[in-house]
Amino acid sequence: MDKIAVVILNWNGAKLLEKFLPSVIQYSAEATIYVADNASTDNSIAFVREHFPTIKIIKNSGNHGFAKGYNEALKQVNAEIYALVNSDVEVTANWLQPIIATFDAEKQTSIIQPKILDFKNKEYFEYAGAAGGFIDKFGFPYCRGRIFDTLEKDNGQYDDYAEIFWASGACFFIRSEIYNELKGFDESFFAHQEEIDLCWRAINDGHRIKYNSQSVVYHVGGATLQQANPKKTYLNFRNSLLMLVKNLPKKGLFFIIFARMVLDGIAAVRFLTQGKFKHSAAVLHAHFSFYCVSLVYLRKRKDFQMKQYYSVRSIVFLYYIKNLTLFKEIFNINQNFKN
Repeated sequence: MDKIAVVILNWNGAKLLEKFLPSVIQYSAEATIYVADNASTDNSIAFVREHFPTIKIIKNSGNHGFAKGYNEALKQVNAEIYALVNSDVEVTANWLQPIIATFDAEKQTSIIQPKILDFKNKEYFEYAGAAGGFIDKFGFPYCRGRIFDTLEKDNGQYDDYAEIFWASGACFFIRSEIYNELKGFDESFFAHQEEIDLCWRAINDGHRIKYNSQSVVYHVGGATLQQANPKKTYLNFRNSLLMLVKNLPKKGLFFIIFARMVLDGIAAVRFLTQGKFKHSAAVLHAHFSFYCVSLVYLRKRKDFQMKQYYSVRSIVFLYYIKNLTLFKEIFNINQNFKN
């Protein structure tokens, strides 16, 4: 068994692999590197074989998205630690050593995220994860360094080691034993928020999730589904509701789901006023899809759920009504999330 395997999920990303694989190879001497291909129709596989022959290739049978794509690929990876890395991520020197050291020293820590900065503007945190993620009472995700669309400049304010609620799927380290115990990502999510769901399930099982700023990567973001893509809107709204049904404590479950759906409705109206008609329709589509499968997801619930899973009651209220746009304005920067 390898100590650590870097697994890069790819779909029609030959250009991204050409740009970003060199940094992974240069700075990952400790790891076995895999490209897990989701049945690409471009020349991805041929390109990797020709230019990076030391990289192992896993061929999935179809475009299974992020969740099933990794679930299928990781069946063929034998390593203690999985490093799941997007194809649009540039890694840096010493990005693996601090992660491995943390796993070796802390047996209860099962998932770790590095510092994620914006490849296009390297002085700023990147949207998908920044310096570690949290959710509010209604399941809205936000990060240290990113509240909704507000990105913070990296001034060293998160050069720390902190306990977080969720780690970004853009660069996601997890013990293989725990990944398999939790049965990996929920494949019905396809893409978006499956990593939050997996982290929540891990915490419910007594595991801890950490952010380690000594490991730094740069993420392009939006390479699979652009931020303006209505399908991304659909998946985010639908998957968030499904995640809440699976993981919320029983007490208050239906009230929170109802309140969240009202807030989603307000978001749909806001899309309309902005002329984003396809995005408004995507929210409605997400709700109808949720209605169709909600009973199935109620059966996926476990007996134990965290009593307090959120760090603030409503990030929507704090951001849009109170105009608090920075993480440090929301709660003490040195305060770690407590179970």
